Amino acid sequence: MKAYRCCAACVHFRSAKNSSGAGMIYTCSRLGYETRPEYSFQCWEPKEQVKKLMKKRGEV
Repeated sequence: MKAYRCCAACVHFRSAKNSSGAGMIYTCSRLGYETRPEYSFQCWEPKEQVKKLMKKRGEV
């Protein structure tokens, strides 16, 4: 499960283009602040696609 436990695999993770058009802004819709795809928090909840992959690999 540790391989998936990052913000990018969480249902609360959001990404948007920077207002200047260069780069991306990553936010956590649950916590309400910027994050990075590789960060991890205790509130992590996997996306459906990640749940299916974890189940397929016998990691749930």
